[in-house]
Amino acid sequence: MLDKIALSLIIIGAINWGSIGIFGFDIVGWLTGGQGSIIARIIFTLVGIAGIWCISLLFRRNNDILED
Repeated sequence: MLDKIALSLIIIGAINWGSIGIFGFDIVGWLTGGQGSIIARIIFTLVGIAGIWCISLLFRRNNDILED
């Protein structure tokens, strides 16, 4: 379950970074009132923690990931 939550947060972060790279538009910042807002900072922090968690996926056996 934690892996799925982490992957969902990573997808949100990837979409946001893609939007920044392609359009110069920060979706999370726009939705939360700016990049400096506390809500945006919490979301960015959760995405970062999820990214660190997902590093563990690289070192797991395929069977462990698929059995979820």
